[in-house]
Amino acid sequence: MFRNLLPLALVVSLCVTTAHAADDKPTPQEAKAFVKRVDADLKRLSTQAARADWVKNTYITDDTEIMSAEAAEQLMLYVAAAIKEAARFNGLKLDPETARQIHLLKVSAELPAPADAAKTTELASLASQMTSLYGKGKVCTPAPKGSAKGSPKGTAENCQDLEQLSNTMANSRNYDELKTAWNGWHRISPEIKPLFQRYVELANEGSTNLGFADAGALWKSRYDMSPAQFETEMERLWQQVKPLYKDVHCYVRGQLAKKYPGKVKDTGPIPAFLLGNMWAQEWGNIYDVVEPYPGQASLDVTAALKKKGIDELKLAKMGEDFFVNLGLKKLPQSFWKRSMLTKPKDRDVVCHASAWDVTYNNDVRIKMCIQVDEDNLVTVHHELGHIYYYQYYYNKPVLFQQGAHDGFHEAIGDAVALSVNPTYLAKLGILGDIPKNDKSLINLQMKDALDKVAFLPFGFLMDKWRWDVFSGKTKPADYNTTWWKLRTEYQGIAPDEARPTDAFDAGAKYHIPANVPYARYFLARILQFQFHKSLCDAAGHKGPLHTCSVAGNKAAGQRLSDMLALGASEPWPVAMKKLTGQDKMDGQALLDYFQPLQTWLKEQNKGKTCGW
Repeated sequence: MFRNLLPLALVVSLCVTTAHAADDKPTPQEAKAFVKRVDADLKRLSTQAARADWVKNTYITDDTEIMSAEAAEQLMLYVAAAIKEAARFNGLKLDPETARQIHLLKVSAELPAPADAAKTTELASLASQMTSLYGKGKVCTPAPKGSAKGSPKGTAENCQDLEQLSNTMANSRNYDELKTAWNGWHRISPEIKPLFQRYVELANEGSTNLGFADAGALWKSRYDMSPAQFETEMERLWQQVKPLYKDVHCYVRGQLAKKYPGKVKDTGPIPAFLLGNMWAQEWGNIYDVVEPYPGQASLDVTAALKKKGIDELKLAKMGEDFFVNLGLKKLPQSFWKRSMLTKPKDRDVVCHASAWDVTYNNDVRIKMCIQVDEDNLVTVHHELGHIYYYQYYYNKPVLFQQGAHDGFHEAIGDAVALSVNPTYLAKLGILGDIPKNDKSLINLQMKDALDKVAFLPFGFLMDKWRWDVFSGKTKPADYNTTWWKLRTEYQGIAPDEARPTDAFDAGAKYHIPANVPYARYFLARILQFQFHKSLCDAAGHKGPLHTCSVAGNKAAGQRLSDMLALGASEPWPVAMKKLTGQDKMDGQALLDYFQPLQTWLKEQNKGKTCGW
């Protein structure tokens, strides 16, 4: 996403240039000069806008919200004008670099500006308002009588934010308490719904102005294939991995039925609030409920980290050490000075983890509210995967400063994190020795699958829902019913009672109000295993894929950095081939990785009615 701030004079200047140049026959030299000018504008102006956005995310106030909205408005105006000017060069024979930059420009707009300036202002404001409402979301209940003002329990109310509610979802095993926390958070989003509905209208208007059928078609056009081909590709990958997900779902449902007798059935969908995560997107927090062989392996990484005295900074340093030991660069000192690693106590912030290069010139930083636990250890490596991508391509034109496609960007850190396995943590002295037997292996694989396999249908359906919203197939009145239809169809989960008539449950997930496409995360879950296999091959690994860690292997690091340095300068199949030797996305490596678990699951599920 480009965060650019363009003075109005420059917008007018660009539009005037377009008007005067439209009567002239364009030349390849003019196209080359055009992309050079756009690159300079984007690099300078995006720095200003990114700084405004950084402050807005790390210090939420009315003023920072307005600053961010104004910057986003100018971005939309600039990109829309630049795309219109780029159309002059359609049909020209251009050198590959110029042609690639023009193509990426045409599909770059995250918030495509409507032609009407007032509507552009409105769209920018809506986008900022939605993320602020989400970031400030709290669930409040009356405080006990006699609570003193300023006491930890609050004044008139007890309020919990998403971080606190997520801790309840992760750690409580009380059915009613989980349901209350889940219902509470999902009440923050009805306020977002009318803003989202208008945002859809305006984003579609801007997209059609750019020549796309709707905003969903624009998003799907970023993968070096047509929107229809991309939908087919997503479905192909889902069908490839779906049987493994069904096996995991069947086993987990059976264990939950034992944990909550009379409330969870052996057939049908699982209640959405029982899977350890506010959105049931990853299930690792309920490992204790579904552990195949209790006590067979010491897998409590969270307890081990705390026992070793690992704090938030040390957790982040562990991530840097892993990349450096592969032979990659150290992070600049500015990273440690400018990142937000912990949640400030004195203000509202957006805690959702994200990685930034604020200047598109190696001013890299992450924004996280780190807690010392296993999830955050993985998240740190994930976010640093973005950071290291930035570090290897920041000297390229701005339009090339992105992943080969956005799934690549999400997959890098996750591929690396597959090597941050218990064996590696044992070598670091964080975990004790891991027993090497079949039972401990199944435990380890189950723990991984609860996150990586359980996520797959959620990662797929998020944008599937939005594509239908953008296209008009799903009307505003049907937002919630369609959301739960897809979640039941693909995930096999459901609420345990009817949702309120004003519910907008999709809006309780950050990426919906924040306008962040989600197909990238589904693709990343597939690609990380494909990338992992390639890095293991480079490291000379022999044996099953799940036994590989490339920690400290410079050959694997070189193969990785060579691909990172390409950015988006080539179509993604070129980058894929450089890293893996293949030019297609493939779920087979994921299936190979979890083969021992899937064999075990099929045995455990014999006689059960799997599916929902």
